[in-house]
Formats: sequence, structure tokens, C-alpha cells
Amino acid sequence: MIELSELKHTWILDIDGTLVKHNGYLLDGFDTLLEGVKEFFEKIPQGDKIVLLTARKEQYLEDLKHFLAENGIRYDYLLNDMPMGERILVNDNKPSGLKCAYAVCKERDSALRVDFAIREDL
Repeated sequence: MIELSELKHTWILDIDGTLVKHNGYLLDGFDTLLEGVKEFFEKIPQGDKIVLLTARKEQYLEDLKHFLAENGIRYDYLLNDMPMGERILVNDNKPSGLKCAYAVCKERDSALRVDFAIREDL
């Protein structure tokens, strides 16, 4: 369980293999939303920022944007043509002790299950 403060958050999420079937748009000709994704996005507080990352090239973006909108997946930024290697997040902790960075690695194409709660006392 990740315990988060009531402050606004920034969510950085990979798309392929995390939110949708990896390479489904190439193999099947369409994207398939993975289990748990809609429920996860419903839990993200309004006002939080969502950044989506994909290695997809520009030519595939319009179809992806349409798919995301059709499935109610909100985002503020969509970054494409990202390298396929590791994604590294570096951030500082607040002087109060609030931890300001988390990383979750999940199995490719598995259900999205990230358990988090907003705590008033953080």
C-alpha cells in the first residue's frame, strides 16, 4: 500500500504492457485495455497531473489518443518516441520527511493493481 499525502500528485505511466496489451496495436490491429486500468484511473484524484509515456512513433498517436478518450483514460501529457530502456525517476524528499517518489514495476500485460490511499496526516 502506497500512502500519499493530500497534496496534488504527478502520475507517470507507461502505456504499452502497463495500460494496454503490449504491441496489441501492431499484432491485433487495435489496442486492448488491461484489467484494472479503468478502476485505477477512477481512483486518481481530480487535479492530479497524469503523464503517459510510449515508445510509439508519431504515426500511431491519433489512434492511441482516440482509444484513450473512448475508454475514459484521462491524461495531461502524452510523450511518444520514448526509449525502450529503463525509466528513471529522481526526486527530492520534503524536509518534513514526506517521501516524494515511488516506483512500481509490474509484469507486462498483467492487471494493473496499484494500491494507494490518500492520508490526511501526511
